[in-house]
Amino acid sequence: MRAAAVQLTSTPDRDRNLATADRLTREAAAAGAELVVLPEKWSVLGAPEDIVAGAEPFDGPALRWAAATARELGIDLVAGSIAERVAGADRGANTSVHFGPDGEEKAVYRKVHMFDVEVGGTTYRESENEAPGEELVVTETAQGVELGMSICYDLRFPELYRILAVRGARILLVPAAFTLATTREHWEVLLRARAIEDQAFVIAANQVGEHAKGFRSGGRSMIVDPWGVVLATAPDGPGFITADLDLSAQERVRHSLPSLANRQPDAYRWPQEIHH
Repeated sequence: MRAAAVQLTSTPDRDRNLATADRLTREAAAAGAELVVLPEKWSVLGAPEDIVAGAEPFDGPALRWAAATARELGIDLVAGSIAERVAGADRGANTSVHFGPDGEEKAVYRKVHMFDVEVGGTTYRESENEAPGEELVVTETAQGVELGMSICYDLRFPELYRILAVRGARILLVPAAFTLATTREHWEVLLRARAIEDQAFVIAANQVGEHAKGFRSGGRSMIVDPWGVVLATAPDGPGFITADLDLSAQERVRHSLPSLANRQPDAYRWPQEIHH
């Protein structure tokens, strides 16, 4: 199957972001992509106050566009993530939605790990405006290929991806707005590690460039195979990458070097935790 990752320089200007996402999603589908993944906060990105101002409910313009576009193009579209406005709650969520080729919502994942860090001289406190999700999600394409959902900072938590793989995920999705400072040294290493340790394809759609003063993402969107080989990397700037995912080759990797099957969950604890 052919997959695509879309790389954007989203800003607080929703109309502009939507227009660019629309153009690149259509180009990716025209290039044969059956699965298209958008980056994190593709509809609105900027300073925290910009994201709060741009938050929208499920029936807002961003997800309405995504549902209609998935249906029109006949593709599985993973609408990166949006700042979701949650009715009656004091905080929103960082929410990824998978739409099928029929335009129906197939799965909803809310980011579990909040980006509360200090990096590159900038302090991020995602949890101030967004509440963490509490459930891991595996969905599947129209062809029945299992997708493990995640968002950005989740990438630093290997246990999340291990559970997704054990639950059947053959492709791991990483829509992101990975900061410029951390993209340089960590992004590719982490993506390839997740692919190798979970013997899964990884589709990582990153933001790139400056979203607002002092807020920059590092790009280098990539698609990685289960052997850790980078099949495609995006150049700096908005665009998309595609790769053909050989699922039978993945079966061979999982069969010949069966590290998922060779797990020993009963041993993964300290001795004093054994109860007689």
